[in-house]
Formats: sequence, C-alpha cells, structure tokens
Amino acid sequence: MRSVVAALEESRIREVANAGLGRPDVLRFWFGESDEVTPEVVRAAAIASLQAGETFYAHNLGLPELREAIAAYMAHTHPAQSRQAADWFGRIAVTSGGVNGLMLAAQALVDAGDEVVVVEPAWPNLVAQPRILGARVRTVSLAPDAYGHWRLDLSALLGAITPATRLLVVNSPNNPTGWTLDAREQAAILAHCRGTGTWIVADEVYERLYYPDGEGAGDAACAPSFLDLAQPEDRLIVAHSFSKSFLMTGWRLGWLVLPPSLTHALGKLVEYNTSCAPVFVQRGALAALQQAHERVPPLVARFRQGRDTLLAALTALPGVQAAPPPGGMYVFFRLSGRGDDDLALAKQLVREAGLGLAPGSAFGDAGRGWLRWCFASRDPARLQQGVDRLREWLRL
Repeated sequence: MRSVVAALEESRIREVANAGLGRPDVLRFWFGESDEVTPEVVRAAAIASLQAGETFYAHNLGLPELREAIAAYMAHTHPAQSRQAADWFGRIAVTSGGVNGLMLAAQALVDAGDEVVVVEPAWPNLVAQPRILGARVRTVSLAPDAYGHWRLDLSALLGAITPATRLLVVNSPNNPTGWTLDAREQAAILAHCRGTGTWIVADEVYERLYYPDGEGAGDAACAPSFLDLAQPEDRLIVAHSFSKSFLMTGWRLGWLVLPPSLTHALGKLVEYNTSCAPVFVQRGALAALQQAHERVPPLVARFRQGRDTLLAALTALPGVQAAPPPGGMYVFFRLSGRGDDDLALAKQLVREAGLGLAPGSAFGDAGRGWLRWCFASRDPARLQQGVDRLREWLRL
C-alpha cells in the first residue's frame, strides 16, 4: 500500500456517528444532508428509466439531454456576459457525485510533487484528494472574530499563491463555516491566479443555499461565483452537485464546468474512473432540473428558517460563540470553557445528551474546538429539541 494512503485519516464525523450506532434516540445533525427525501417526481423518473430497461452504458460526459438541461440551468443562474445555454454545453461533464467530480479535477491538473493551496476549514476531501495524488498541500486558514463570523485574510491567501502553485482549491459557500466569498474577493483571486498561472478548483456545491440579508430566494438566486467573472478558457474548474439543493445526496451525481479545451480529456478520465454515471440516476436528475425553478427557492426558504431557528436558540445559551452563516447548511459554533478536544466533546454529546454533531477538527486544524450542526431539517421543532438537549446537558 502507498504510504500516503496508509496515512489517510478516517472520517471523524463517521467516528462520532459510529458512537451513536444502535441509538434510535439520538438526534442526528452530523452529516451534511437534509432529512427530507428526494422529491417523488425525481424518484418516479428513475423508476421509469429502470422499467424501460435503461441499464446500459451512457456517454462518458453524461446523457446529452442532461448536459443540455444543466447548460440551460447554468445560463439561467449565471447570466453574466450574456452567455446562452449553447455556450455552456461544451463545458459540462456529468460526474458520479460532487466527490468524484472534484477527484477528477485533481487528477486532470495535479502531478506528484505539485504545490496545492487549500482554504480551510474545509471538507476533508479537498485536502486529501491532492495528497493522494502526491501533491504538497499547504493551507490558508479562515479566522473567526469574537462573534463567530469567519473571515478570509485575502492578502495572506494571495501571498501564499506563487508561480510555483499549481492549484488553488476553495469552497464557497463553505463547509463547515458558511463563509462565502464576495465578488470583489473572487475578482482579486482570479486576477492573481491568472498572473501566477495557477488553476482554481472552486467547490460551489452550496451556491443555491445562500441567505443574503434582506433578499428572498428568487428562482435563480445563488452565491457569488467565479463563473460570473471568468472567461471560458480561464484556468478554472467549478464543481457542482445534485446532492444539496436538489435533495439527492444518496444518488451520487454532480457536474463540472470546465474550459472547453479540457472537456474531452475529462471525458477520458471519466472512462478510467467510472465509465459513466448510471442512466437511471441521470434521468432523475433531469426531472429535478425540470422543476428546479419551482422547487429550489422554497427549499432554500425552509433552510433559512432552520438556520434562523437554530441560531436564535443556540445564541440564547450562555457561552455559545456563533454567527449567522451567509451560505451553506451548517451553524459552526463553539462552547466556551470546553477546550479544543471537539472529537471527545462530540462523542460525549452523543453518549450523554443523545445529540449528534460533527467535530470541527474533521475540517482541519482551523476548526479545532468547534462543532458543526446541520440545520437542513424539515421541522424547526426538531432543531429546537436538539438545543433543549444541549441546554439540559450543560445544566443551564
């Protein structure tokens, strides 16, 4: 076995979840998914595909009709520079999940020994994937203020990116903090990386889960994106997923937006990884996109309500450090006086309070001492029940 594989850490979130196995009383907020099932219309489309016998291989890059639907969706949500759906089609690659898409992007760009910069706290795969390929990974950390707002030191990030930096990986809206890049920061990063010749892989899977103050969730509302600023042939790959805002976590389907000159090569990589995504899953995704403009905004509104419910209840507890996340599906918070061993704390909360949260150190050293709480719940009362359990455990 390669030493880098042997050295990979097991998921600390899974470690906490395993501590709750066999405990039906545990309120589970540890994973990054809603407790809502995939809409019936999506499930019905997949079932119809299977019943029609669509059990064969598909195009490496995805069903043409799904790629066309994704292109139309991208043209609607990212109308900058007056691009039409046809301009997006040749840049779309359907992948077997956002995870697979990010790994494919890393495989396409990174050689052993290359330098990669990752902004953290970050979902651990973003750091592990280039390391598995033999890259040298450096991290630039966000930092919280006294109220729990996470901020980027833009000058520090730009200073870390040099002509020796092959790749920058950045997730915005961010898992776990909810931190979201603004257009000014994206423009500065893009300009700097053009100058250094550095590729950007932008994980934007949470872009629709965005909660700007004073704004509703229109049918195309999303967080600022590098795609709104970049030219098609910029050194930029953007990862998307059907998991979060389409309630399809278990379906394992995503897509990449690529420079047109890279799409064919990416298709070859898909062949050597998975050959293609299952057709019936793609049919479900096509049905999801056909109803995206009707279904996604109400979902975002429910998530916003969950965020506000959870945050209000948490911050009413003494010693809680947390702030409203502008994006994503998590409140990242800290309990004062509880030290930095968040893994032990998370396990203790499972055992003693029946409360399942993710430890912040699962997302890198910058998250040590913090806890992540997924607020993507159908019922705000369930979130309140979780806070009640935390209050009782703290004996407040």
